[in-house]
This record gives sequence, C-alpha cells and structure tokens, in this order.
Amino acid sequence: MTRKKVNLAYITSDAKRKGTFKKRKNGLIKKIDEISTLCGIEACAIIFDQNDPQPEVWPSPWGVQTVLSKFKRLPELEQSKKMFNQESFLKQRIQKAQEQLKKQRNDNKRKEMTHLMFQCLNAGQIFDHVGMDDLNDISWLIDQNLKQIDRKLDQSQAEEVVQNQAGNVSGGEQGMENIADPMQRQHWPMDFTNNNIGDVLPFENGNNVPFGNNVPHGFWP
Repeated sequence: MTRKKVNLAYITSDAKRKGTFKKRKNGLIKKIDEISTLCGIEACAIIFDQNDPQPEVWPSPWGVQTVLSKFKRLPELEQSKKMFNQESFLKQRIQKAQEQLKKQRNDNKRKEMTHLMFQCLNAGQIFDHVGMDDLNDISWLIDQNLKQIDRKLDQSQAEEVVQNQAGNVSGGEQGMENIADPMQRQHWPMDFTNNNIGDVLPFENGNNVPFGNNVPHGFWP
C-alpha cells in the first residue's frame, strides 16, 4: 500500500504537533538502532524537545560523545560532504523535480511532433495550423530518423561484407584441399623409389624382385 505523502510544513496545532513529535522521535530512534545493529556502524541521536530543556540522546551520553569525537577528528571538508539542513534538502528536491519535469516535457514534445509528422505524411501536405516552431521541430525529427536509418543501413552492409568474406575464405580452403588431394595421390610411386628399408615388388609367380638398397650398387643388373 502506498504511503500518503507528507506535507512538510509546520504543524500549528499544539496537540497534533506534540503527538507527531513523539511518534516521529520514537520512529527515528528505532531506525537508528536498526541501521547500527544490522550494518555494524556507529550512530547516535540528539533530539531537542521544545518543552524539555534537556535533550534526549541515544544510545547513551557516553555513546554520543564517542561518535561526536570521531566525527570532529575528520577534516572539515569530510564533515560537510553529505550534510543537509532543511534549506539545502529542499533545494536538492526542487532541482531534481525540475530536471524530471524538463525531461518529461521533452518526451511529450517529441511524441507530439512524431504524431504530427505522421499526420502530415498521411495527408500528403502540411496543415495550415502548423506554426514555424513546430515545422522546425518536425524537420529536426525527420533528420534524426534519417540518420538512424543510415546508421542501420551501414551496419547491415558491414555485416553482409563480413559474412561474404567469411564465405570466400571457407570456399578457398575447401578448393585448396580438393586440389591438394589428387596431387598427393599422384606422388605415391615416389614412396617406393625413396624407400631405404629394402622393399620388394611381388609378382604372380611368387618371385620377388628386389630394388632399392637390396640391389647391389643400388641399380638393376
């Protein structure tokens, strides 16, 4: 369930303000206790009440002194690095809201001009009520779309070239294998002439004819 947005304004009613203070104070102390326990960090709280001259501290006066001493030992720049007061917090929230509003306006304007562009394309003409500012926006939008189309075409052509080159390399390797295979088969008789182990040629009558280094002086008699 979505929480109701809190109106950050001073509560004028005394009874309501005291009740809210007590509730928020207990919630704050609970959160500090949780983050200190779960994350193993040192934390403290000093809370002043308008109706009590003595502030309420957590976890204890000694614990608060320990955390403050450690904080004061830091360089001044580190001390104020992520420090907020009510004014700086509201300024940050306002700046963030303005940036989000600007982004949303730009998105809405782009969608509006895109819709108007397609209306003009379908009608085949520019409507009379379209002002110069809108025409400039439509012209810019068309240029952006054309650039996107050009980038897509360049990417597709580059991928096609790479695929064709890969196919040519694969086909060339296969062709070389086909050429080399018969050439290797043509050279098989040379294995006999270069053999130094002393092979023989068999004949049908059972006689073996020696050759190579089985023949005296290495040649036929």
